[in-house]
Amino acid sequence: MNTQATLSAPLVEPVALYPSPFKEFWQAFSRNKGAVGGLLFMLLIVFCAAFAPWIAPHNPSEQYRDFLLTPPVWMEGGRWEFILGTDELGRDLLSRLIHGSRLSLLIGLASVVMSLLPGILLGLTAGFFPRLIGSVIMRLMDVMMALPSLLLAVAIVAILGPGLINTVIAIAIVSLPAYVRLTRAAVLGEVNRDYVTAARLAGAGLPRLMFITVLPNCMAPLIVQATLSFSSAILDAAALGFLGLGVQPPTPEWGTMLASARDYIERAWWVVSLPGLTILLSVLAINLMGDGLRDALDPKLKNAV
Repeated sequence: MNTQATLSAPLVEPVALYPSPFKEFWQAFSRNKGAVGGLLFMLLIVFCAAFAPWIAPHNPSEQYRDFLLTPPVWMEGGRWEFILGTDELGRDLLSRLIHGSRLSLLIGLASVVMSLLPGILLGLTAGFFPRLIGSVIMRLMDVMMALPSLLLAVAIVAILGPGLINTVIAIAIVSLPAYVRLTRAAVLGEVNRDYVTAARLAGAGLPRLMFITVLPNCMAPLIVQATLSFSSAILDAAALGFLGLGVQPPTPEWGTMLASARDYIERAWWVVSLPGLTILLSVLAINLMGDGLRDALDPKLKNAV
């Protein structure tokens, strides 16, 4: 009787519970503790940039002539009014660092977008037409990569003139070859796969093949490259600002702050060390995030224990 009841009972198959794509991504990303630390630091920088007018204790351009080169609060002679001290003109360093994060993030984001979009378009074109158009595009990218990136950026800014917009344009042009080469390599690896052939046989046109069929499967390495290019853009912007070709004073920008304070490095170390440390930590945090993204988006690394 028990056997008959068992046979007559409905069969209930176990339902496999699959994590959502975001949860799966976060599980793989959070395994890298350095990436999580970098993410937290960058969230702090973004928060400071977004709410700089309310967080900064002083106007970044206001000069306190009675407190020139005031040391940080933990040193002798420091004042709680200026927690990180003041620069050679009596401006509050903490306020300038907070406001400078806005420009550094803006330059990084704008340059990545301005190089990523045309880089994807040129890379797709070179991948789908490798013989004629692709050969011309890649030879041009090889010429650009043969020049040192900073030297090329300096030459472009020298031609266009110093300023925020020209700095973004120069950094975007310098970053372009990496996106083109990466996109082309990914497209060549995908274009002969079965799902692309099936899409061709189904009558998909060239734009659909390029942007809907192939491109989504090439985005993982591009996202990682964009993250790493973000840190390179911050470094290049700081280098151009240090050379006097980037954002012009008195606008607070980390590289410009380094350039204006280099004459005081022996008598007031904080005016140079604090902007340099901010650049170092920001670039390190972004690079750690890039490693975490690579681990989370690469199927081979994502499933590794």
